[in-house]
Amino acid sequence: MYGWLWRHLPGPAAVRVLQLGVLGLAAVAACFLWLFPAIAPSLPFNQQTVEETT
Repeated sequence: MYGWLWRHLPGPAAVRVLQLGVLGLAAVAACFLWLFPAIAPSLPFNQQTVEETT
């Protein structure tokens, strides 16, 4: 996959590295903004299994 991206990006090596960095940051941002909030209700992390005793 990385080889395919490298071959298809235009410009010299320095520009390709910059483009790959921007694409990587965009992918991480998309995960935090849309993917993770969308799947959060399906994950069991918010379910409490220990009851509080007073």
